[in-house]
Amino acid sequence: MISLVHNEMVKMVRKRRIWVVTLILLVLIPIFTYGQFRSVQNTVRQLGTSDWRAVLQQQIIDQQNRLSSSRTPEEWKAFIRLNIQQQQYYLDHDINPAAPGAPTFVRNFAEQAVSLFLPLLVVVMAADIVSSEHSGGTIKLLLTRPVRRWKILTAKYLALILCVSLMVGLTILTGYLLSGVIFGYGGWDLPVLIGFQEQNGQLLTDHVHLIPQWKYILMSYGLAWFSCLAVATISFMVSVLVRSTAASMGIMLAAVISGSLLGQLAPSWQDLKYLAFTNLRLTDYLAGRPVLVEGMDLSFSLTVLSVWSLVSLAIAFAVFTRRDVLA
Repeated sequence: MISLVHNEMVKMVRKRRIWVVTLILLVLIPIFTYGQFRSVQNTVRQLGTSDWRAVLQQQIIDQQNRLSSSRTPEEWKAFIRLNIQQQQYYLDHDINPAAPGAPTFVRNFAEQAVSLFLPLLVVVMAADIVSSEHSGGTIKLLLTRPVRRWKILTAKYLALILCVSLMVGLTILTGYLLSGVIFGYGGWDLPVLIGFQEQNGQLLTDHVHLIPQWKYILMSYGLAWFSCLAVATISFMVSVLVRSTAASMGIMLAAVISGSLLGQLAPSWQDLKYLAFTNLRLTDYLAGRPVLVEGMDLSFSLTVLSVWSLVSLAIAFAVFTRRDVLA
Protein backbone atom coordinates (compact mmCIF):
# COMPACT_ATOMS: atom_id res chain seq x y z
CA MET A 1 0.00 0.00 0.00
CA ILE A 2 2.84 2.41 0.79
CA SER A 3 4.35 1.89 -2.66
CA LEU A 4 0.94 2.43 -4.25
CA VAL A 5 0.42 5.69 -2.38
CA HIS A 6 3.95 6.80 -3.31
CA ASN A 7 3.18 6.03 -6.95
CA GLU A 8 0.01 8.15 -6.79
CA MET A 9 1.86 11.04 -5.16
CA VAL A 10 4.47 10.91 -7.95
CA LYS A 11 1.63 11.13 -10.48
CA MET A 12 0.19 14.16 -8.71
CA VAL A 13 3.57 15.89 -8.79
CA ARG A 14 4.12 15.05 -12.47
CA LYS A 15 0.68 16.44 -13.36
CA ARG A 16 1.81 19.65 -11.64
CA ARG A 17 -1.46 19.97 -9.71
CA ILE A 18 0.34 20.75 -6.46
CA TRP A 19 2.57 23.27 -8.22
CA VAL A 20 -0.46 24.96 -9.78
CA VAL A 21 -2.10 25.28 -6.35
CA THR A 22 1.13 26.64 -4.87
CA LEU A 23 1.43 29.19 -7.67
CA ILE A 24 -2.18 30.30 -7.15
CA LEU A 25 -1.49 30.84 -3.45
CA LEU A 26 1.73 32.75 -4.18
CA VAL A 27 -0.09 35.04 -6.61
CA LEU A 28 -3.42 35.60 -4.86
CA ILE A 29 -2.38 35.86 -1.20
CA PRO A 30 -0.23 39.00 -1.85
CA ILE A 31 -3.24 40.46 -3.70
CA PHE A 32 -5.54 39.68 -0.75
CA THR A 33 -2.96 41.13 1.63
CA TYR A 34 -2.66 44.33 -0.37
CA GLY A 35 -6.44 44.58 -0.66
CA GLN A 36 -6.84 44.30 3.11
CA PHE A 37 -4.08 46.86 3.63
CA ARG A 38 -5.77 49.32 1.28
CA SER A 39 -9.10 48.74 3.00
CA VAL A 40 -7.56 49.58 6.37
CA GLN A 41 -5.92 52.69 4.93
CA ASN A 42 -9.18 53.88 3.38
CA THR A 43 -11.03 53.37 6.64
CA VAL A 44 -8.41 55.33 8.55
CA ARG A 45 -8.58 58.11 5.97
CA GLN A 46 -12.38 58.32 6.14
CA LEU A 47 -12.59 58.25 9.93
CA GLY A 48 -9.46 60.30 10.53
CA THR A 49 -8.19 57.83 13.13
CA SER A 50 -6.58 54.39 13.34
CA ASP A 51 -8.29 53.61 16.65
CA TRP A 52 -9.92 50.19 16.26
CA ARG A 53 -12.75 51.24 18.61
CA ALA A 54 -13.79 54.02 16.24
CA VAL A 55 -13.61 51.63 13.30
CA LEU A 56 -15.77 49.06 15.08
CA GLN A 57 -18.27 51.72 16.15
CA GLN A 58 -18.55 52.88 12.54
CA GLN A 59 -19.19 49.29 11.42
CA ILE A 60 -21.99 49.04 13.97
CA ILE A 61 -23.51 52.31 12.70
CA ASP A 62 -23.31 51.10 9.08
CA GLN A 63 -25.09 47.87 9.98
CA GLN A 64 -27.76 49.75 11.92
CA ASN A 65 -28.39 51.82 8.80
CA ARG A 66 -28.82 48.62 6.81
CA LEU A 67 -31.43 47.48 9.33
CA SER A 68 -33.50 50.57 8.62
CA SER A 69 -33.55 49.88 4.88
CA SER A 70 -36.76 48.35 3.54
CA ARG A 71 -34.74 46.56 0.86
CA THR A 72 -32.96 44.33 3.38
CA PRO A 73 -34.65 40.88 3.65
CA GLU A 74 -35.84 39.81 7.10
CA GLU A 75 -33.40 36.89 7.14
CA TRP A 76 -30.49 39.28 6.62
CA LYS A 77 -31.85 41.66 9.27
CA ALA A 78 -31.72 38.89 11.87
CA PHE A 79 -28.16 38.11 10.75
CA ILE A 80 -27.14 41.79 11.02
CA ARG A 81 -28.68 42.20 14.50
CA LEU A 82 -26.59 39.32 15.82
CA ASN A 83 -23.46 40.77 14.23
CA ILE A 84 -24.13 44.09 15.92
CA GLN A 85 -24.54 42.39 19.30
CA GLN A 86 -21.28 40.52 18.85
CA GLN A 87 -19.34 43.63 17.81
CA GLN A 88 -20.80 45.52 20.77
CA TYR A 89 -19.56 42.74 23.04
CA TYR A 90 -16.02 43.24 21.70
CA LEU A 91 -16.31 46.97 22.38
CA ASP A 92 -17.65 46.51 25.90
CA HIS A 93 -14.79 44.15 26.79
CA ASP A 94 -12.09 46.24 25.05
CA ILE A 95 -10.92 43.45 22.72
CA ASN A 96 -9.82 44.22 19.17
CA PRO A 97 -11.20 41.43 16.92
CA ALA A 98 -8.92 42.42 14.03
CA ALA A 99 -5.59 43.32 15.64
CA PRO A 100 -2.98 43.80 12.88
CA GLY A 101 -0.46 41.05 12.21
CA ALA A 102 0.19 38.06 9.97
CA PRO A 103 -1.50 35.61 12.39
CA THR A 104 -4.68 37.72 12.27
CA PHE A 105 -4.55 37.72 8.48
CA VAL A 106 -4.12 33.93 8.44
CA ARG A 107 -7.07 33.55 10.82
CA ASN A 108 -9.35 35.83 8.80
CA PHE A 109 -8.26 34.20 5.55
CA ALA A 110 -9.35 30.78 6.78
CA GLU A 111 -12.77 32.15 7.76
CA GLN A 112 -13.32 33.81 4.39
CA ALA A 113 -11.78 31.15 2.12
CA VAL A 114 -13.30 28.01 3.62
CA SER A 115 -16.56 28.16 1.64
CA LEU A 116 -15.25 28.86 -1.87
CA PHE A 117 -11.54 29.58 -2.41
CA LEU A 118 -10.09 26.53 -0.65
CA PRO A 119 -12.74 24.13 -2.06
CA LEU A 120 -11.96 25.36 -5.57
CA LEU A 121 -8.27 24.58 -5.02
CA VAL A 122 -9.27 21.12 -3.82
CA VAL A 123 -11.30 20.59 -7.00
CA VAL A 124 -8.25 21.50 -9.08
CA MET A 125 -6.32 18.67 -7.43
CA ALA A 126 -9.04 16.06 -6.98
CA ALA A 127 -11.48 16.24 -9.88
CA ASP A 128 -9.34 14.23 -12.31
CA ILE A 129 -7.56 11.83 -9.98
CA VAL A 130 -9.37 8.84 -11.54
CA SER A 131 -10.91 10.27 -14.70
CA SER A 132 -7.45 11.29 -15.96
CA GLU A 133 -6.51 7.60 -16.05
CA HIS A 134 -9.31 7.08 -18.59
CA SER A 135 -8.53 10.25 -20.53
CA GLY A 136 -4.84 9.38 -20.75
CA GLY A 137 -5.42 5.73 -21.50
CA THR A 138 -3.33 4.61 -18.52
CA ILE A 139 -6.19 2.83 -16.75
CA LYS A 140 -5.53 -0.39 -18.67
CA LEU A 141 -1.87 -0.36 -17.71
CA LEU A 142 -2.78 0.38 -14.11
CA LEU A 143 -5.17 -2.58 -13.86
CA THR A 144 -2.74 -5.08 -15.37
CA ARG A 145 -0.76 -4.97 -12.14
CA PRO A 146 -1.45 -7.86 -9.73
CA VAL A 147 -3.24 -5.56 -7.26
CA ARG A 148 -6.91 -5.62 -6.43
CA ARG A 149 -8.98 -2.70 -7.59
CA TRP A 150 -10.06 -1.58 -4.13
CA LYS A 151 -6.39 -1.27 -3.12
CA ILE A 152 -5.67 0.90 -6.16
CA LEU A 153 -8.59 3.17 -5.34
CA THR A 154 -7.65 3.28 -1.65
CA ALA A 155 -4.13 4.36 -2.59
CA LYS A 156 -5.54 7.15 -4.75
CA TYR A 157 -7.77 8.34 -1.92
CA LEU A 158 -4.95 8.29 0.64
CA ALA A 159 -2.76 10.26 -1.76
CA LEU A 160 -5.61 12.74 -2.15
CA ILE A 161 -5.85 13.16 1.64
CA LEU A 162 -2.11 13.86 1.76
CA CYS A 163 -2.43 16.45 -1.01
CA VAL A 164 -5.35 18.20 0.74
CA SER A 165 -3.36 18.28 3.99
CA LEU A 166 -0.36 19.68 2.12
CA MET A 167 -2.54 22.35 0.51
CA VAL A 168 -3.92 23.50 3.87
CA GLY A 169 -0.40 23.61 5.29
CA LEU A 170 0.83 25.63 2.31
CA THR A 171 -2.05 28.06 2.80
CA ILE A 172 -1.01 28.72 6.39
CA LEU A 173 2.69 29.01 5.53
CA THR A 174 2.36 31.27 2.48
CA GLY A 175 -0.32 33.39 4.14
CA TYR A 176 1.85 33.96 7.20
CA LEU A 177 5.11 34.63 5.34
CA LEU A 178 3.67 36.91 2.67
CA SER A 179 1.21 38.92 4.77
CA GLY A 180 3.84 39.42 7.47
CA VAL A 181 5.81 41.65 5.10
CA ILE A 182 3.09 44.30 5.47
CA PHE A 183 1.39 43.51 8.79
CA GLY A 184 4.32 42.13 10.78
CA TYR A 185 4.81 38.62 12.13
CA GLY A 186 3.72 39.12 15.73
CA GLY A 187 0.38 38.45 17.36
CA TRP A 188 0.27 34.70 18.00
CA ASP A 189 -0.66 35.23 21.65
CA LEU A 190 -3.35 37.87 21.10
CA PRO A 191 -6.63 37.00 22.86
CA VAL A 192 -9.54 35.80 20.73
CA LEU A 193 -13.10 35.35 21.96
CA ILE A 194 -14.96 32.11 21.23
CA GLY A 195 -18.14 30.56 22.60
CA PHE A 196 -20.75 32.92 21.11
CA GLN A 197 -24.12 31.22 20.69
CA GLU A 198 -27.44 32.26 19.17
CA GLN A 199 -30.91 31.45 20.39
CA ASN A 200 -34.16 32.92 19.06
CA GLY A 201 -32.33 35.81 17.46
CA GLN A 202 -30.43 36.72 20.65
CA LEU A 203 -26.70 36.46 21.21
CA LEU A 204 -25.81 34.27 24.21
CA THR A 205 -22.49 35.03 25.92
CA ASP A 206 -22.65 32.62 28.86
CA HIS A 207 -19.92 30.39 27.39
CA VAL A 208 -17.72 33.09 25.87
CA HIS A 209 -14.06 32.81 26.87
CA LEU A 210 -10.62 33.87 25.66
CA ILE A 211 -8.04 31.68 23.96
CA PRO A 212 -4.68 32.63 22.40
CA GLN A 213 -4.80 33.32 18.68
CA TRP A 214 -2.44 30.44 17.78
CA LYS A 215 -4.90 27.97 19.27
CA TYR A 216 -7.79 29.60 17.42
CA ILE A 217 -5.84 29.34 14.14
CA LEU A 218 -5.20 25.63 14.70
CA MET A 219 -8.90 25.07 15.37
CA SER A 220 -9.93 27.14 12.33
CA TYR A 221 -7.64 25.31 9.93
CA GLY A 222 -8.64 21.98 11.43
CA LEU A 223 -12.25 22.74 10.54
CA ALA A 224 -11.18 24.09 7.14
CA TRP A 225 -9.26 20.85 6.52
CA PHE A 226 -12.40 18.83 7.29
CA SER A 227 -14.43 20.92 4.83
CA CYS A 228 -11.77 20.53 2.16
CA LEU A 229 -11.62 16.78 2.76
CA ALA A 230 -15.39 16.52 2.26
CA VAL A 231 -15.11 18.40 -1.05
CA ALA A 232 -12.19 16.18 -2.06
CA THR A 233 -14.17 13.02 -1.29
CA ILE A 234 -17.16 14.14 -3.36
CA SER A 235 -14.77 15.13 -6.19
CA PHE A 236 -13.20 11.69 -5.86
CA MET A 237 -16.59 10.06 -6.44
CA VAL A 238 -17.36 12.26 -9.45
CA SER A 239 -13.94 11.43 -10.90
CA VAL A 240 -14.83 7.73 -10.70
CA LEU A 241 -18.30 8.18 -12.21
CA VAL A 242 -17.27 10.50 -15.04
CA ARG A 243 -14.50 9.40 -17.36
CA SER A 244 -13.90 12.84 -18.85
CA THR A 245 -11.52 15.07 -16.90
CA ALA A 246 -13.14 18.26 -18.22
CA ALA A 247 -16.65 17.06 -17.32
CA SER A 248 -15.54 15.95 -13.85
CA MET A 249 -13.95 19.30 -13.08
CA GLY A 250 -16.86 21.23 -14.56
CA ILE A 251 -19.40 19.36 -12.43
CA MET A 252 -17.49 20.01 -9.23
CA LEU A 253 -16.80 23.67 -9.97
CA ALA A 254 -20.50 24.23 -10.67
CA ALA A 255 -21.50 22.38 -7.49
CA VAL A 256 -19.12 24.30 -5.22
CA ILE A 257 -20.04 27.71 -6.63
CA SER A 258 -23.77 26.93 -6.60
CA GLY A 259 -23.60 25.82 -2.97
CA SER A 260 -21.97 29.08 -1.99
CA LEU A 261 -24.50 31.18 -3.91
CA LEU A 262 -27.59 29.32 -2.71
CA GLY A 263 -26.81 30.12 0.90
CA GLN A 264 -26.79 33.81 0.01
CA LEU A 265 -29.72 33.92 -2.41
CA ALA A 266 -32.19 31.58 -0.72
CA PRO A 267 -31.55 31.60 3.05
CA SER A 268 -35.21 30.87 3.79
CA TRP A 269 -35.07 27.54 1.94
CA GLN A 270 -34.77 25.15 4.89
CA ASP A 271 -33.76 22.11 2.82
CA LEU A 272 -30.50 23.84 1.92
CA LYS A 273 -28.99 22.68 5.19
CA TYR A 274 -28.92 19.10 3.93
CA LEU A 275 -26.68 19.95 0.97
CA ALA A 276 -22.97 19.37 1.43
CA PHE A 277 -21.76 22.61 -0.12
CA THR A 278 -23.90 24.83 2.12
CA ASN A 279 -22.24 23.34 5.22
CA LEU A 280 -18.63 24.19 4.39
CA ARG A 281 -18.37 27.31 6.58
CA LEU A 282 -17.45 25.41 9.72
CA THR A 283 -15.28 28.27 10.95
CA ASP A 284 -18.40 30.44 11.33
CA TYR A 285 -19.47 28.30 14.29
CA LEU A 286 -16.08 28.79 15.91
CA ALA A 287 -16.27 32.56 15.43
CA GLY A 288 -19.86 32.64 16.67
CA ARG A 289 -21.26 34.08 13.46
CA PRO A 290 -25.01 33.56 13.04
CA VAL A 291 -26.16 31.18 10.31
CA LEU A 292 -28.81 32.12 7.78
CA VAL A 293 -30.51 28.72 7.63
CA GLU A 294 -32.30 27.82 10.84
CA GLY A 295 -31.34 24.54 12.51
CA MET A 296 -27.67 24.51 11.49
CA ASP A 297 -24.90 24.20 14.07
CA LEU A 298 -21.40 22.70 14.20
CA SER A 299 -22.46 19.15 15.02
CA PHE A 300 -25.15 19.24 12.33
CA SER A 301 -22.77 20.46 9.62
CA LEU A 302 -20.10 17.94 10.62
CA THR A 303 -22.69 15.17 10.42
CA VAL A 304 -23.97 16.29 7.01
CA LEU A 305 -20.45 16.49 5.57
CA SER A 306 -19.53 13.11 7.07
CA VAL A 307 -22.63 11.43 5.62
CA TRP A 308 -22.00 12.91 2.18
CA SER A 309 -18.36 11.79 2.35
CA LEU A 310 -19.18 8.23 3.41
CA VAL A 311 -21.88 7.85 0.75
CA SER A 312 -19.50 9.24 -1.88
CA LEU A 313 -16.79 6.77 -0.87
CA ALA A 314 -19.23 3.87 -0.94
CA ILE A 315 -20.44 4.81 -4.43
CA ALA A 316 -16.89 5.34 -5.71
CA PHE A 317 -15.63 1.96 -4.51
CA ALA A 318 -18.77 0.12 -5.66
CA VAL A 319 -18.58 1.57 -9.17
CA PHE A 320 -14.80 1.26 -9.59
CA THR A 321 -14.61 -2.36 -8.46
CA ARG A 322 -17.57 -3.56 -10.53
CA ARG A 323 -17.53 -1.48 -13.69
CA ASP A 324 -15.75 -2.67 -16.79
CA VAL A 325 -13.20 0.12 -16.92
CA LEU A 326 -11.38 -1.51 -19.81
CA ALA A 327 -14.21 -0.81 -22.21
